[in-house]
Amino acid sequence: MVNQFLGIIPARYGSTRFPGKPLAFLGNKPMIQWVWERASEAFTHLVVATDDTRIRDTVVGFGGKVMLTSPDHSTGTERCAEALDLFRQESSVKFTHVVNIQGDEPLLKPGDLKALQEKFIDPETQIVTLIQPLRSNEELENPNVVKVVIDLSSRALYFSRSPIPFSRDTAPEFNHDPARYFRHIGLYAFRADTLRELVRLPPSPIELTESLEQLRWLENGYVIHTRVTTEPSMGVDTPEDLEAIRKLL
Repeated sequence: MVNQFLGIIPARYGSTRFPGKPLAFLGNKPMIQWVWERASEAFTHLVVATDDTRIRDTVVGFGGKVMLTSPDHSTGTERCAEALDLFRQESSVKFTHVVNIQGDEPLLKPGDLKALQEKFIDPETQIVTLIQPLRSNEELENPNVVKVVIDLSSRALYFSRSPIPFSRDTAPEFNHDPARYFRHIGLYAFRADTLRELVRLPPSPIELTESLEQLRWLENGYVIHTRVTTEPSMGVDTPEDLEAIRKLL
């Protein structure tokens, strides 16, 4: 069976730290359009999933595809699962895989999205996500930068907002050993049936402690494969992050 991928960009207006974030302008266009245009180079089928008519109207305005989803979703994963079913009904395409593309990653590279898809050559793969070597001690200490530890087969062992792995004897030396420290980039690719299973799982203890949804999957025995990227990446969590990206662009 040929793999059929659906790229989904979940986007909500009511971010706690940055309300209206998807519609914030970078240069002459909103952030959601930057993400759409870059992701469209990696997917035949791509859709924005939102519960907000302002985001819907903006996406329609620049020619993108959009689905209105329930306002009751607590995670982007849940929104993706609903959008998968809605889009499948409309298009009649039997999607085998879904890629959850964060709407606040305007610097994402189409090559990284394609790399995630390539990991599913192995039919046993359930979930794949992107990671990147950490670049500074400031990133290591920043709770908004999620860290990840992987095993020798590049499978995720744990995610945390705290510095991991903890260096007991010496401070981290990024220049000497950068491969020890990775930041998580919140792009996920799933088998479609795995995605449907994940959204039926109740919140788990470690997930609630760290406030990281992917820990729910690990706690329930799912394997998360990782793919390392060295491409520049910077998510937008705050207005300050947006200003930093404006300087890069």
